[in-house]
Amino acid sequence: MPMAPAYDKGMIGERYKQKILFGIPIMNFEEYRRHDGLGLAALVASGQVSAAELLALAIARVEAVNPHLNGLIHPLFDAARRRAGGRLQGPFAGVPMLAKDLFQEMAGAPHHMGNAGLRRAGVMADEDSELVRRWQAAGLVIFGRTNTPEFGAKGITEPLAWGPARNPWDTERTPGGSSGGSASLVAAGVVPFAGANDGGGSIRIPAACCGLFGLKPGRGRTPWGPQFTESMHGMAVNHVVTRSVRDSAALLDAVAGDEPGALYNIAPPERPYLEEVGRDPGRLRIAFSTRSPIGTSVDAEAIRAVEQAARLLESLGHDVVEAEPQLDMERMTTDWLEMWFAHCAATVDAVREMTGCGDDGFEPDTLVMAAFGRNIRANEYVEVYQRGQTYMRQLATFLTSHDLWLTPTLAMPPARIGALNTPVWQQHASKIVMKLGASRLILKSGMVETMARENLKYTPFTQIANVTGVPAMSVPLHWSADGLPLGVQFIGNHGDEGKLLRLAAQLEQAQPWFDRVPPEVNA
Repeated sequence: MPMAPAYDKGMIGERYKQKILFGIPIMNFEEYRRHDGLGLAALVASGQVSAAELLALAIARVEAVNPHLNGLIHPLFDAARRRAGGRLQGPFAGVPMLAKDLFQEMAGAPHHMGNAGLRRAGVMADEDSELVRRWQAAGLVIFGRTNTPEFGAKGITEPLAWGPARNPWDTERTPGGSSGGSASLVAAGVVPFAGANDGGGSIRIPAACCGLFGLKPGRGRTPWGPQFTESMHGMAVNHVVTRSVRDSAALLDAVAGDEPGALYNIAPPERPYLEEVGRDPGRLRIAFSTRSPIGTSVDAEAIRAVEQAARLLESLGHDVVEAEPQLDMERMTTDWLEMWFAHCAATVDAVREMTGCGDDGFEPDTLVMAAFGRNIRANEYVEVYQRGQTYMRQLATFLTSHDLWLTPTLAMPPARIGALNTPVWQQHASKIVMKLGASRLILKSGMVETMARENLKYTPFTQIANVTGVPAMSVPLHWSADGLPLGVQFIGNHGDEGKLLRLAAQLEQAQPWFDRVPPEVNA
């Protein structure tokens, strides 16, 4: 049987009858936060608390902290109350949850993707995404949508259309991105988990910034339908950020599997992912490295995080060696960016057509990325895509000698809000370049590589798992000297979600993080 996280989950049952007799609320916030999602679902199933009561607690908590965190941008409280009052079934029946406002569409709810043009046009989703359908089939009660950077394009969550989301560990710091709104509110105790997706680190980065567990499943493991069945050739995937490992595993069980039109009919897991939690991972061969793949500096705290994790792994009986794959990761990162630029251009064009908005409907950085994307020729795009397959083979070769690869998740502690803003001079230069139609010249001048190093210096370790399509996770094993979370990343091979979850559960047992929560968020 899966192991439960090491926290007290018996407080409510013992006092349930007394509270009913005296008309006292069955659960308060501190009791609510002591449970993960599966723990809350068990209380609902046993009749000790109702879905409506859990939702009321979650709404009260988000109303208290959101003015300081700006993680929730679309409250859907009334619809959630109606759902919570109905008959719910599934492994998470009655558990409150938040979805990310980037895909994960909900019929009749806003879907703005951090974009001003979509917000002004009041765009609503026509139907539920396949992912949301599966969440609802699991019994979840989704009561809002969370903040995200425009089109999920950054590792911070500071969209001009909505303002920055903030980190509950230090509200002057970023919660990461692009799933920063979700991570901020999970860390603040609003919900035990929230929707996230990851095209370059957007599950793992915010998990690392906020002291959470973040599993990025492998290519094709989770659905994207019904509008399409993959994103960025499978580089982007859907899942969640969670406080417990077992919640992540059980949620993956709830949503994994083929969908109509799926391009990948990947092998199902050997057993349910939840059964991996508590299962002996065996003696693993784990390689580690702390060198930035793009040649940028790595903070001493990030290096310390990996070194401490390596020692913990050795104490648990694993073989740990310093090694890294032999591939051109600087070129890989530039290739990833060029593919991102091309997809950004297509997204901007689609939003223009949908809303009729002009340039004022987009952030300046987005317009620059889209301009670069329009200047990537078809043959160049194909060359980038094909090199991606070479990177896949090179990583797979490395992982024949090592079970997993350990790196920092972040190269330095969470950045201050605004620290990664594009410098004013660069914004002006970009406007001139676009006005002169010189985007292709800039694209081929080497300036993109310079921009990549500057913009990805906080997060150079995560993109490789997206380009190669393999599963990876950020595990909250380290806090800096001034109390900021800083996760470590493990990268596996195709189909290694179960292996990652087995190790994560072992680390969670050895060095628990569930009860490590941020200071109260106050004005």
